[in-house]
Amino acid sequence: METHRAKRPDKSAAVKSSIEQEIKLAIDANFRLPVLQGTHLSERTLTTVYFDTPDLRLLRAQITLRHRTEGRKRAWQLKLPLTCGRREVEMPGDASAPPAEMLSLLFIHLQGTTVGPIATLRTRRTGTRVGSPKKQGAEVMLDEVAVLKDSSEVLSFREVEIERLNGDTALADRLEKQLRKAGAFDHDGRPKIFRALDLPTPPPLKPPRRSDSIAEHLRYILIRQLDILLSRDPGVRLGGESEDVHQMRVAARRMRAVLRAARPLLKREWEEPLRTRLGWLGRQLSAARDLDVQIAHFKGQYDSVKPQDRPALDRFIDYLQGERAKVQRQLVRQLRRRRYVGLINRLTPAVREPMIVSDDITLPDLAGKAFRKLQQAVKPLDVSASNAQWHGVRIRAKRARYAAELSERYSGHAATPVPRPDETRPGTVGGHSGRRHGRTTSPAVRIKTGRKTLRVNSRANDRTGTRAAA
Repeated sequence: METHRAKRPDKSAAVKSSIEQEIKLAIDANFRLPVLQGTHLSERTLTTVYFDTPDLRLLRAQITLRHRTEGRKRAWQLKLPLTCGRREVEMPGDASAPPAEMLSLLFIHLQGTTVGPIATLRTRRTGTRVGSPKKQGAEVMLDEVAVLKDSSEVLSFREVEIERLNGDTALADRLEKQLRKAGAFDHDGRPKIFRALDLPTPPPLKPPRRSDSIAEHLRYILIRQLDILLSRDPGVRLGGESEDVHQMRVAARRMRAVLRAARPLLKREWEEPLRTRLGWLGRQLSAARDLDVQIAHFKGQYDSVKPQDRPALDRFIDYLQGERAKVQRQLVRQLRRRRYVGLINRLTPAVREPMIVSDDITLPDLAGKAFRKLQQAVKPLDVSASNAQWHGVRIRAKRARYAAELSERYSGHAATPVPRPDETRPGTVGGHSGRRHGRTTSPAVRIKTGRKTLRVNSRANDRTGTRAAA
């Protein structure tokens, strides 16, 4: 496979980033788009060259790297998996080599491995935009795809998709019903490149059965969190979406908490280094997360501020955003360090083979232990308790929650925190840590495992105590 070196980034090049949410449907050779109320879209011809490593590691991670040509427009596109939809990053450039800036987002996935073209597709696209010009709803597109080899067509297929432009789920559902009535049917879920290469979609992680071993239950929750961490890594490097930092940090902290809860079952030499390094990663992400929360909070206060005070608020938000840019540069440097690379390379095989050394303790036993520690932390608290004491309760609540989640499939009882345990701490804003905002708006948290429930109350400026129920 021919490989390509990255081109140096053009500092003036515009980087576009958006969240893509779409519904794909399969169609046969006789399918025609039904008449839809909207604006007819001009026919487009797209030539797309897909890039990957020789072992297709990007596709296996459900990441798409491609160069697309449409008339005189030439752009590189990177599609990253999210929980709902995909994040699409676009940079202008010719097809000679991927931009270094784009490849840098894939640093942890590539780790120095070169990429090269793996397939070329030509797509003839027609469609309709449904919705008013001011409130675009969705685009319905019919794609006729030809897979090319040495300029000759070797395979062709058709599919139709609905792309939500403003998150209007009801409209997308209505359009899907219309397309199905016209003859569309369930799609197998494979992206075009998977169909072109005749590859199966990577199977979803299968949840363990209640009767499976402790190792299988631990393996499942750790792999889930590692997948989230890796899927968010490129977005964290790119910046601009606070949810990427949040989800990556949550995944690191959750893995660490699960390893902590399961310590009695695990070989110390296996779990301790992982837990220590995950703690380091969580700390690297914390500064960015704190600033993201503060920026969102003060932006949310803008309408309630008097007009004469808004320039001062603007200056303060600008200051926070400047600090966030500095933290972003520091964070990206940390994510290129050997320490982070070593953590990922150690975690990847480790989470698939947890080193269990004892089966004398069950997962419900571990959840019960974390639960009792939380109860003990709550008992001495009253209205005079300090923020530090409530912060300790918040930490215990999260540990109890993660331990309960670890045991729920094994025990058959659901772990149901309502709302999130991070709301137990006074000083939260909208469910996030607000220690720098001077706010105390903490509702209750309830953690339940089996028949046992613990409820911790903390009302704004009035920490009225706690209640434990069994």
